[in-house]
Amino acid sequence: MKRTSAVCAMEWSIELEMALRSKKSGQAVKAIQQIGSRLQQWSREPKPTMAVYNMFDLVLGEDRLFANTILLRLADAFRLGDKDTRLSVVRVFLSVFRNSYKEKKGKQYEGILSKARIDNQMELLKRVKLVFDTGDVESRALSLILFGCWGDFAKDSANIRYLILSSLVSSEILEVKASLFAAGCFCDLAADFASVALEILLNVVISPSTSMAIRIAGVRLFAKMGCSYSIATRAHKIGLKLVLDSSEDDFLVAILISLSKLAAKSTLLLSEQVDVLLFFLSQERTLRLRETALRCLNFVYRKGVCYSSVSTHVIRTLLRTLDEIELPSVMKCEALQILQTLVCGLPELSCDEMLDFTNLLNIIEKEAQSPIMSESVLAIHVLVDISTRLKERRQVGSDGDCFFSLPMRIISVIMDQIIFLLKPLLEGCQNNSKLSQEFQSLLNVLLSLVGKHPDLGILVLQKFGSFVECLVDVHDNIMTSRQAGVSEYEQIDFRVQKSKHISLSLAYNVLQFPLTCIENLNEAGAISAELHDKFKLLVGQVQSCNLCDHYIYLIYSILLHSQVIWGCVVRNSEEPCRVGRNLGISLCNHLGKHEVFSLEHVEKMLAERDNWPVYKAGTYAAYQGAWVTAAFVFGQLIGKVYSDSCSYWLKALAQFAVSEGKILLSLFPNLRRKLIDLLKVKEFHITFFGDSLAEVGQGAVGNISEPCCTEVLVGAYNGICSSGETLKSIAMLGKSCCFQRWFLVMRRKVLRTVVDGLKVLGTIPLTQVSISNNGQVDTSVTVKCLDCLRQITQISFQWKSLAQEFDLIAMSFIGMDRRSSKIISALALGCSLLAFTSGFALYFSNLPDHVNLVLRDLESSMNYLQGLLIQDLALRLSLVDQEICYNLSLLLELTKRVKGSAK
Repeated sequence: MKRTSAVCAMEWSIELEMALRSKKSGQAVKAIQQIGSRLQQWSREPKPTMAVYNMFDLVLGEDRLFANTILLRLADAFRLGDKDTRLSVVRVFLSVFRNSYKEKKGKQYEGILSKARIDNQMELLKRVKLVFDTGDVESRALSLILFGCWGDFAKDSANIRYLILSSLVSSEILEVKASLFAAGCFCDLAADFASVALEILLNVVISPSTSMAIRIAGVRLFAKMGCSYSIATRAHKIGLKLVLDSSEDDFLVAILISLSKLAAKSTLLLSEQVDVLLFFLSQERTLRLRETALRCLNFVYRKGVCYSSVSTHVIRTLLRTLDEIELPSVMKCEALQILQTLVCGLPELSCDEMLDFTNLLNIIEKEAQSPIMSESVLAIHVLVDISTRLKERRQVGSDGDCFFSLPMRIISVIMDQIIFLLKPLLEGCQNNSKLSQEFQSLLNVLLSLVGKHPDLGILVLQKFGSFVECLVDVHDNIMTSRQAGVSEYEQIDFRVQKSKHISLSLAYNVLQFPLTCIENLNEAGAISAELHDKFKLLVGQVQSCNLCDHYIYLIYSILLHSQVIWGCVVRNSEEPCRVGRNLGISLCNHLGKHEVFSLEHVEKMLAERDNWPVYKAGTYAAYQGAWVTAAFVFGQLIGKVYSDSCSYWLKALAQFAVSEGKILLSLFPNLRRKLIDLLKVKEFHITFFGDSLAEVGQGAVGNISEPCCTEVLVGAYNGICSSGETLKSIAMLGKSCCFQRWFLVMRRKVLRTVVDGLKVLGTIPLTQVSISNNGQVDTSVTVKCLDCLRQITQISFQWKSLAQEFDLIAMSFIGMDRRSSKIISALALGCSLLAFTSGFALYFSNLPDHVNLVLRDLESSMNYLQGLLIQDLALRLSLVDQEICYNLSLLLELTKRVKGSAK
């Protein structure tokens, strides 16, 4: 266990004492600075427990004793030291106080300077008071700051209170400012002190002899008057009177900020303060006061204390402010931030509650088209939040289809702004870092909008197709204008190369967006045939774009091969597309062409030695189910690495991909034949560890119940076993690969269970040949049936066990990414479903009565198994489909009823 501050207390105390006694110049100041960081750390740590005391052999209360000793030594250093020493001591306590003030946030202070942790409070105060009584102005000011830092226990001393209050009317500016700081610390903690200090403060502020610097410092103390409602109300009224009686901008800025902080602590003051701030937003006021009023409004509403003060007057005033043409950009951004906060926080947002709501949208949409990107991005965020709120209201039926076109308008605005950024980004003549951040921010907003409105995915992909064409045109125009009239030697200059690099980087970031968008739409269940057509068109535009590299082409081609994409084509195609025996010819052509296209680009990337992008593409292909491409990638990379662990890793991946590829091609023979034909035309030869593509799944007809398909599954099982053995070799080199090895074991068990189930199903004698002329089933057939049923029961138990083991994987690797976690959960659900279907083969079996009589030996295990399977499946589907869960509950009641009648 790491040594805490309490354990180090004695050591720190001794080091501080030795340094303070040292005659070496600067040693004392250095030691004080060091103890300051240690006290901050100590103040953040909780009090030590008895376990800590016992572990480090500490005496109970030892840490507290040395903490008080350290504080006393610092107080003595302040009393006896020179100017630099005193400044160092004050900085130490000031830093500890400020850090504790930030971390307290309304909680009772329990840090190193708390009253409960300091035993010798009077000794500390006595030492500092001596300096105040005998020192000069600067010493008195430093003493007052220390009193403020020690406010948690110093507030109880009448002498210290008197010193602070009397210093408020001092003729020395430095002393008055220090006393204002100390008074603020005390006002936060003691209501009676705040009441007296408020009266003295008012006299100081309104006195004609008081300088402007003191007046400004004094009104900042109003923010500290929130310890009780009565004092806060009185302070706010006094402050408002000062506002009305003053005309100096510096004074008004300070008091508006202070009163806003005070109002934010009390919801009852909020409405009045908002009205005051709106009054200062009028055009008759100076820009500085108007900007301060906006900042204060933003602060008040961001606190989120109350939204009851929001009215049409607030919205109207903000809209008038936004509509001013010559208003500085900073003020417009503040107004937009306020509107965004109001939109997000209002519990109700309907057309009736906002006067001229269409005007609101028009003004914000106008700001969203601003050439100043900070304004535009903020306005777009506000529009997105309004769109979300309107969607929520439509879902509960309050606003109907009001402003239904708003999301589409937002998308158009975002795409226009993205295109607006293209030229300066590609030219590279401005601050590319800031422009790139704004560009990425717009893409993130667009992605968020599509996530909230999945039906807009088609429009976004269509817009991106136009954007890709625009990107190519802008890039070509810039390059042409730069190279016009330039000699061949001068064409190869730094700016041209830099622009090309920026273009490639920009194209890469942009073209990653549709991929993320497709994945999010898939999670939302919004993939449709129309979306597939738009994405297919976008892929064609990307593949004709000369800004992309082979990696981008490859990723887009792999995504079109994804089962998510072509699955929706199967569901919506008019062509017969029964998965398995008759996968649609056009779909096979589509998948085959893109698989071959992917393989060609992999070969080109390998020729250019882009091995790392090839590896990333291989992992993405495996994720999307493009197993032929994945197997080819990993197989080719094995000989291109130099470490044994990397070689074993790639070999294991290749073996796994080959096994999955065999299953895929055996189940879809049309796809296999199309691939073979296309590869022959391209003269592209692929081998899977010695087997050609034509030999993989040879003879399979797409029916999993056929014997040849069972043989393919056995081959895949052996391949996965080999992959697991290869990973063991990595483990021997010190790389554990725990998750990967466990997953392969699970995949092997799944295939083994599938094969066992198929073999059992293939041996069940249910034909008429098995029945004699008198209608009786042969004894041998009965024995076979019983044996098969026992085996099916065992297989159902195995599926349930596999589902539980997948659950265990998910719980064992809590840090797993969300996508992988969902895959593991889906595998567990699949195993549970297979267990259910296998277990209820007994329940729905159509066997003769003679066999059913013998089945009573299995009755107990049947009933037990069926109950478990129903409960397990219902639990997994409880958050997915309530109707199925209800039907499962009915089935569970039925099985219990049948069980009861059987008894």
